[in-house]
Amino acid sequence: MTSLNKKADVRIDPLVSKVPSIKLNNGVAMPQLGYGVWQVEDEQAATAVGQALDAGYRSIDTAMIYGNEEGTGRALAASGVARDELFVTTKLWNADQGHDATLRAFDTSLAKLGLEYVDLYLIHWPLPARDTYIETYRALEEIYADGRAKAIGVSNFLPEHLERLMGETSIVPAVNQIELHPQFPQAASRAFHARHNIVTEAWSPIGQGRGLLEDPTLVKLAAKHGKSPAQVVLRWHVQLGNVAIPKSVTPSRIAENIDIFDFELDDADLTALAGLDTGTRLGPDPAAFDVV
Repeated sequence: MTSLNKKADVRIDPLVSKVPSIKLNNGVAMPQLGYGVWQVEDEQAATAVGQALDAGYRSIDTAMIYGNEEGTGRALAASGVARDELFVTTKLWNADQGHDATLRAFDTSLAKLGLEYVDLYLIHWPLPARDTYIETYRALEEIYADGRAKAIGVSNFLPEHLERLMGETSIVPAVNQIELHPQFPQAASRAFHARHNIVTEAWSPIGQGRGLLEDPTLVKLAAKHGKSPAQVVLRWHVQLGNVAIPKSVTPSRIAENIDIFDFELDDADLTALAGLDTGTRLGPDPAAFDVV
């Protein structure tokens, strides 16, 4: 098995240079902090993505099912940021799994984004009961070979799905994007990814605001560092080695979420955050999720 081996004048926010990159298993560099547009309407995405780019984000995460690839593409085109400075991710929706359907869906996503290539293309869910993710991933391998995706990977795959995928295809996924936050830190999946040189990317990295940010432990750590609870959680992700893609449509929070590179959590902080683990998912269980 092999592992994935016209410049515009724009104002570059100093935060851009502070966002570290993680090298994927094919050598492609992926910013460790990106901007996610889940649950953002298409018209709103055109504005919010532009605000994120102004704030210093260079990695943008969307998906076909979000319905905002066109708005995201408009924002990218209007930003004046050079294409080679951007890292754009989109995902294949469940209804489009299967070899030929995947190729068609990718063409549609690329057209909506207005791009010649994406930096990362992911299978959104494994749908194990349908048993189509192997042929689907083989289509992604073709897209990668054609240079239309600079890296390929998966989302919401459990270790058993990854084991089978790696046994029956040729390219180790570069990324697995999974639900991950202090209340659901996914230690087993992160360890599996590390063993196989797969980057762990966290969706809902700050827990969708369902009580996590009001947790007394987190509030205390935020006060200690002069930061917000969300900033502490995002800093936790960075120090664990995760990629994180927080979402907000509030300009002040968009800017706040990227301002996490001027402090560091110490061992006591990390131990305290480990105590927030409840093992509770906010989203669906990938072993059973079967929505198309």
